[in-house]
Amino acid sequence: MHNKPIGAQQLDAALTMLSELLSFYDSEPVHIVVCGGSALIALELVIRTTRDLDILAMWDHGMLIAPVPLPDKLCKAADEVCKALKLPDNWLNNGPSSNNGGLFQMGLPDGLEKRTFAKTYGKILTVSFIGRIDQIYFKLWASIDQGGYHIDDLLKLNPTPDEITNAARWTMEKDVSEGYRFVLIEFLEKTGFNNVIKRITQ
Repeated sequence: MHNKPIGAQQLDAALTMLSELLSFYDSEPVHIVVCGGSALIALELVIRTTRDLDILAMWDHGMLIAPVPLPDKLCKAADEVCKALKLPDNWLNNGPSSNNGGLFQMGLPDGLEKRTFAKTYGKILTVSFIGRIDQIYFKLWASIDQGGYHIDDLLKLNPTPDEITNAARWTMEKDVSEGYRFVLIEFLEKTGFNNVIKRITQ
């Protein structure tokens, strides 16, 4: 088990090696959509390290699809990169969209695919990193669900009241319970977004 954190340089090196191995394994072209810390790092939205690369979705014939299961050759190549660069185990995973309760399966924010930033690595691998607006949506959702560093990430994105309002409404579509609504309002109060509460409760 390795615990080497992944920063901007490590991420670029890992994805470059991943592409080279996919070519070696004679893989079909792979186009993944990435969220979480790796996307924050790649787009320099937040300066920090991460432990993994979260695959939100995959492109297939011009459509976004659930990343389940991940292609065998992609998993094999990722394991080799893990060993070579001493990255954390399972550094490349589909955790955010791995089951029926995943982000992709619940429904992505409208227009997300148009707000991604694509980077190619060699001839085989393309990685589309989600943009700031969609990070705000997902980080608000994760802040309510898990707290911790997700809250730090959200606040570092410096969202406007309008952006938080839209993100909050999106999360309320994912969980329509009164319990979630209560926790969301409490979170908005604690983080200084009191002016958003009236907007989402009217």
